Amino acid sequence: MTRIEDVDCVLFDLDGTLVDTAPDLGDAANSVRIELGMPPLPDADYRPVASAGARGLLKVALDMAPDHPEYPVRRDALLAHYRANLSRRSKLFPGMNQFLVALELAKKPWGVVTNKPAFLTDPLMAELKLATRAACCISGDQVPRPKPAPDSLLLALKRVGIGAARCVYVGDDRRDIDAAKAAGIRSIAAAWGYLGAEQPASWDADHLVATPADLAQLLA
Repeated sequence: MTRIEDVDCVLFDLDGTLVDTAPDLGDAANSVRIELGMPPLPDADYRPVASAGARGLLKVALDMAPDHPEYPVRRDALLAHYRANLSRRSKLFPGMNQFLVALELAKKPWGVVTNKPAFLTDPLMAELKLATRAACCISGDQVPRPKPAPDSLLLALKRVGIGAARCVYVGDDRRDIDAAKAAGIRSIAAAWGYLGAEQPASWDADHLVATPADLAQLLA
């Protein structure tokens, strides 16, 4: 793996890239099932759709699409359960904290750019003690258009004060790669994320890495 030499800032997607949030997201979906008298499903059922938010989780939990008349009620219940237990089981992916420390020691800022709404992103970052370490944290509802549009990444560049050519964006979804391209930022596909049936090699990312350790080897 050839090391990239000219990176001054690393931006991350949150769910499935920086933090493994699938267990707590799955627990929230199972809480909705339990309220309806249904047994919980295993974590593995929810992991592939964890990046898809309530829409993906409720499709697995209840086979319910957004056009279902009960969808708004079940979505709100899911979000309430999740907000109450944001970090019970969520944690940085193995090896990720070591990489963040290496960036910090090298005086290279890092940040988060996610489609997650700020009322969930900000407390999660705080509970995981990441908020004060990140140079920026941009949520999907803080810009006119979420990913795959480039708006949130462009705002992140403005916040950190570093040009697109000196930055990379790491994500586990095609929309992350598309957003990076639209913003003029080099993209790195995280193959450890919530890929489902997706094949990240087909996303045309600038780089594809299998683990956070590989990411560190590429960048740190």
